[in-house]
Amino acid sequence: MQSLFNFALIFSLIACVINALHIEVPARPNPEPMCIREFVQENQMVVVNINTDGYKGDGQRLDVGIVDSVGNRYASRKDIVGKVKIAFTSHNNAAIDICFYNQQTQEWKKHGSRDSNNVRLIELEVESGAAARDWNALQASEKLKPVEVELKKIESLTGEIVQELQYLKRREERMRDTNESTNSRIKWFSIIIILSLVGFGAWQIQYLRHYFKVKHII
Repeated sequence: MQSLFNFALIFSLIACVINALHIEVPARPNPEPMCIREFVQENQMVVVNINTDGYKGDGQRLDVGIVDSVGNRYASRKDIVGKVKIAFTSHNNAAIDICFYNQQTQEWKKHGSRDSNNVRLIELEVESGAAARDWNALQASEKLKPVEVELKKIESLTGEIVQELQYLKRREERMRDTNESTNSRIKWFSIIIILSLVGFGAWQIQYLRHYFKVKHII
């Protein structure tokens, strides 16, 4: 049982990878978005943890918006500082973009022009699927043993892997159908071009023969 628990713990640590990174977003009068992209599956829970430095009124206004590549908008927060947690459920198999905008405000002039006042430091963590679930709350509510919690994690991760494989299979089938349709269209287009060239060549020969006969050249 202990070896099973160790295996489950190691598997969970390997599979439940949390994407954590530190980024710097400079303040600008007309800021360009700085975006981080993450792919998620359909109907998957996603938790975005943001931790920033600075404070309100320091000459910077940090905004965040979350959209996916399909066009769904999940969140939009204005003037965030400190720790912010955003949770949502994805609508499609798509990539989500977490975009930050650091607007330089009028209060910036009161703090001088040091570079340190022109940047917000952000610590970003994106958790999705099994990694985003509150397993401690589940353990407390269902009164589960630690090994049972780890087995549930493995079950959840296995389900996500199966869904991912099914999505990749469907995507491969669509790409195969697209390739076959494209090849068929190219084949018929090539046949039409060849027939057109042959017909044009035959017409040109007949025209030249008629022209030479009219001119009594042949």
